[in-house]
Amino acid sequence: MAAKDLYTALGVKRQASSDEIKKAYRKLARRHHPDVNPGNKQAEERFKDISQAYDVLSDPEKRKLYDEFGMDGLQAGFNAEQARAWRDGGARGPAAGEEPFTRGGFGRYANFEDVFGDIFSGAGRRGSLAGDDVEANLEIDFLDAIRGVSTQVSIDRPQTCATCGGTGSEKGSETTCPECLGRGRVQLGQGPVSFERTCPRCKGSGRFSTRPCPTCHGRGQTPHAERLSVRIPAGVDTGARVRVAGKGTPGQGGGPPGDLYIVVRVRPHPLLERRGNDLYFDVPVTIGEAALGASITVPTPDAEVRVKVPPGSHSGRLLRIRGRGVPALKGGDRGDLYIRVMIHVPADGAEHVRDAIRVVESAYDKDPRSDLHL
Repeated sequence: MAAKDLYTALGVKRQASSDEIKKAYRKLARRHHPDVNPGNKQAEERFKDISQAYDVLSDPEKRKLYDEFGMDGLQAGFNAEQARAWRDGGARGPAAGEEPFTRGGFGRYANFEDVFGDIFSGAGRRGSLAGDDVEANLEIDFLDAIRGVSTQVSIDRPQTCATCGGTGSEKGSETTCPECLGRGRVQLGQGPVSFERTCPRCKGSGRFSTRPCPTCHGRGQTPHAERLSVRIPAGVDTGARVRVAGKGTPGQGGGPPGDLYIVVRVRPHPLLERRGNDLYFDVPVTIGEAALGASITVPTPDAEVRVKVPPGSHSGRLLRIRGRGVPALKGGDRGDLYIRVMIHVPADGAEHVRDAIRVVESAYDKDPRSDLHL
């Protein structure tokens, strides 16, 4: 054991709960696993330390023995009852020819595959490697992002080589891999906490060839252009990632394919502005509509609606239309649409228009800027 203290190896306190120990192990295992750090001996040794620490501290019986007797309490055949009696005094020592503190049968090791297996899925299956995820960019219209849209996406992604079936070898040239002897896995470490990793020579297939496939040149995959129909859900925004299952690179040795992630970019709209799930829309009104009030028709992403403009409305006043904003991606209430009143002044034209404006001007009882102070 490289670490002097098992709790230190996992970076937890001695009073840590089982959940805290499990969480710490998972975090460190992801970082130091040999499959993530190929060829890194230091990471390999660190992984051994944290694996042994978790093996003990995740087992209540072993943890209790370790807390009381240290590493000695974990030795095969250790007899805790005799050890306590010997420690406390008054008990006989081991008889001639008798192993001290022996009771046989101790030395079981916990199986922590239930914790680790879901971190590196497929790691224990011979020749089975999951495919990689791929990304594709897609630019869509502002209103399509709000409403949702079905569209076509062209992507370039590899497919399993039809000539060699993904092995990367010329047919008939394969032999048993001399590194793993056909298992597809090689063992690292010794003892009950040893672990395995994918064979680096045959990449987990268990087979090895010096003659690569003439079609894929040993890669096991060939380029492939594909056009897919995808559904973009209502409410996406720039940066959203839409997953298309199974459309990544193919797996190896029967492993599952990776996924395709569509990265969305939304084109700006000339009139609508998005803030979270709310929309803002500048709507021009006449001087009379703003002053006297009116019922006006306003377009929304779904349909036209009637909006009441209160009398005496000023430019910039916000009027809320509930539930006419952007749909929530993960459920919940839809956003709102805010109408920003913008008073539209007619262009200077006929004399009667100017006369009407003069009449309106005479209605001001004071300078509207008289209260402006900095």
